[in-house]
Amino acid sequence: MSCNLLYRKMFKILSQLILTIALSSSAAVAHAALWQQDLPQAKVLGSGELRWFGLHIYSAKLWTESLVFDSKASFALEITYQKNISRERFVDTSIEEIKRLRGENVNAATLQRWKAHMEAAFTDVKPGDQLIGVYLPKIGCRFYSRDKLLAEIKDTEFSEAFFSIWFDPRSKDSSLRKQLTGTQP
Repeated sequence: MSCNLLYRKMFKILSQLILTIALSSSAAVAHAALWQQDLPQAKVLGSGELRWFGLHIYSAKLWTESLVFDSKASFALEITYQKNISRERFVDTSIEEIKRLRGENVNAATLQRWKAHMEAAFTDVKPGDQLIGVYLPKIGCRFYSRDKLLAEIKDTEFSEAFFSIWFDPRSKDSSLRKQLTGTQP
């Protein structure tokens, strides 16, 4: 085989490899940015970790298009899990926290409807899994994994109640709330 032919074959193989890498990289970028279609100018406002008795449960980032957190404006909460959590536990814990924060202002039928929203939107998570919740005022919210839309919930009362778990001043982890909203380093 001549050197010229060998170089052409190597060039063809290398070109195909580069094209394959480029296509998979652009697909990964497109999937990673899927939720950002809802907030194209979003930047990280703050981040923190949830720890329970010293165990790292998840890391969180708050994405906003503003330099100041406004619970009435669009935002995205990105959570990267460090532990296995079943959908059932995630949903039940969320409902309990909503009940704690809302008290008598929410009835059993509404809680059951919200539970159904979450059961349809969420799955079991394992370390490294990501859930991104996008709050959309006057619409509701959307939930994404790293690579796809999981659910769109057109229920503004639900979305306000759900995100209050992190952003209500009475949140169980006020330090995480302050870190996410940029009011505490």
